[in-house]
Amino acid sequence: MMTLPTHFIKTVTSTFTGGAEWLARLPDLLAVCERRWGVVIRPSTFTLSYNYVAPATLADGTEIVLKAGVPNRELRTEIEALRLYDGRGCVRLLDADADQGILLLERLSPGEMLTIVTDDDAATHIAAQVMQAMWRPLPAEHNFPSVADWAAGLAELREEFGGGTGPFDRRLVETAESLFTDLLASSGEPVLLHGDLHHYNILSAGDGWRMIDPKGVAGEPAYEVGALLRNPFTLFDEPDLKRITARRLDILAETLALDRERLRQWSLAQAVLSAWWSYEDGGDPADWEPTMRLAGVLAELG
Repeated sequence: MMTLPTHFIKTVTSTFTGGAEWLARLPDLLAVCERRWGVVIRPSTFTLSYNYVAPATLADGTEIVLKAGVPNRELRTEIEALRLYDGRGCVRLLDADADQGILLLERLSPGEMLTIVTDDDAATHIAAQVMQAMWRPLPAEHNFPSVADWAAGLAELREEFGGGTGPFDRRLVETAESLFTDLLASSGEPVLLHGDLHHYNILSAGDGWRMIDPKGVAGEPAYEVGALLRNPFTLFDEPDLKRITARRLDILAETLALDRERLRQWSLAQAVLSAWWSYEDGGDPADWEPTMRLAGVLAELG
């Protein structure tokens, strides 16, 4: 009998259609993976959220990571993104079965999250360098969602509250809507972005750093920094959030050679969208109020 964390079970069953059935099949699915790839899968030692992730060993003794999830579009675009990145600035995909929701990934070592770097300036520089290493041109044909596709989700906030903004600050929602319209209309050439690049998705690998868990989204590079500015979780305990955010924008603009004001605007619009997504996922104010606070800080920095 496989023992899974309660929060993982709750997340999978509430997020995915057929999630409960998939969880029931998971032991058999892992057994099939062991036979198919000749791997030995050990009990998970990772924090589980939407997917089951566990250490595994290939027949030749190589340590890898196996990731299994309910088959869905996001897992498919992750697989497609990892293939295009091909280990440049990111974890390497060894094999995958999109129909089964299975990924075999290299094991990054030592594999510590960027949160271990306590100097925020240094952590921000590292994240910027990872971005530079991984961004790739988009192929002529692809299935990645666009930033515009994601931004369209903000309209659902208005629908939820009958044209109003409910508990969300009206001024910030209106600002985000206006910014998305303007920024999308003036966007530069899109590239393949991670889409959720932050401290928990950047791991130490040898003497460098590489990212994991790309969403895979088509958009201009300036869009990428928004998730970083909303992390790590301890950021919102900082009394000087405004100074930290301003400093991060300075570093990112200089390191990435991107317009600081455009970075600020994308990040503000994204913060409101992210807060709305958190509301959709459960509605707990503790999940989205900090992000709206950051949106307010970014508005003040304009």
